[in-house]
Amino acid sequence: MHVVLAGGGTAGHIEPALNLADALRRDNPDVAITALGTERGLEVRLVPARGYDLALIPAVPLPRKPSVDLLRLPSRLRSAVNEAGNVLARTHADVVVGFGGYVAMPAYLAARRSSTPIVVHEANARAGLANRIAARFTPFVAETVTGSLPHAEAIGLPLRPAIRDLDRAALRAEAAQQFGLDPALPTLLVFGGSQGARSLNNALDASRHELAEAGIQVLHSVGARNELPGDLSISPAYRAVHYIDRMDWAYAACDVALCRAGAMTVAELTAVGLPAAYVPLPIGNGEQRMNAAPVVAAGGGLLVDDADLSTSWLRSHLIPLLLNPQRLAQASAAAASLGRRHADDQLVQMVLRAVAGESVSTGGTR
Repeated sequence: MHVVLAGGGTAGHIEPALNLADALRRDNPDVAITALGTERGLEVRLVPARGYDLALIPAVPLPRKPSVDLLRLPSRLRSAVNEAGNVLARTHADVVVGFGGYVAMPAYLAARRSSTPIVVHEANARAGLANRIAARFTPFVAETVTGSLPHAEAIGLPLRPAIRDLDRAALRAEAAQQFGLDPALPTLLVFGGSQGARSLNNALDASRHELAEAGIQVLHSVGARNELPGDLSISPAYRAVHYIDRMDWAYAACDVALCRAGAMTVAELTAVGLPAAYVPLPIGNGEQRMNAAPVVAAGGGLLVDDADLSTSWLRSHLIPLLLNPQRLAQASAAAASLGRRHADDQLVQMVLRAVAGESVSTGGTR
């Protein structure tokens, strides 16, 4: 069996695709996998690093406003579809699994032209254009947030085994030791993705003294390109790093996260039952707010606008949560109630059904 994955561009598209690839290989070590990408996407680095083949096709961004690029769109799309079709023919693809992004639309159209089965997975609460169109082509549609696509099976987002199988309580003491933290103290995890988030960093820098005085530890990932705070002597309970390689340890060592609300972040935090104060990215189509909304409504987290994140907000909302063990336990249980740990296995089964030409199975377990 040869599976072609279409999920290039951003880490939010690439990571779930690679997690599915890993799950497919666990199910069948002989499965062949090719990921589609563009020369400008993160997949150029991430896909080979995970040991998978990468085939490049032209990027076809969809212009949001009338422009010369919009006039060129048909010819660019036609070229990309032809390139994607060449990859499907060369690999004798049995199925195309798309996750959205710039390479997904050409892949879907090429698959439809060649009668190759299509599986669609939507990570966000608000589906992108490519996945909305492709969902009309196939009965095999999966989603992370219920209601993002018609006739979709809500399975969650494929996760890495280290996150999927994490037992936070069992690993807490060891994880805290890895970061030089005290496992007995309430601990806040702050991160904004691999590049960090300036507004989160600024809010933390302004609030470090107050958090320390309240007896709260902080593990702060400032981002690969951001400078570490100049004064790190404020408290031995403040740990600032450029990047955290082992997020499973970070999740286990901490009680609450302060973070953005990307689909992967929300999926991982709910899977491991870690409450969070979500700060949606203030640009885009509002999908991050929608990703976090069900978790917040269930009591598994807080929601604050980027412009409202301040020392005052942390004092009024986050510090009281961190200092209240009963509220923490309730928020953790609420977050976990929405978590889906086995989306990778469920998506593998959907892929196999598509290849076999079987009918769609509904439902699924968490």
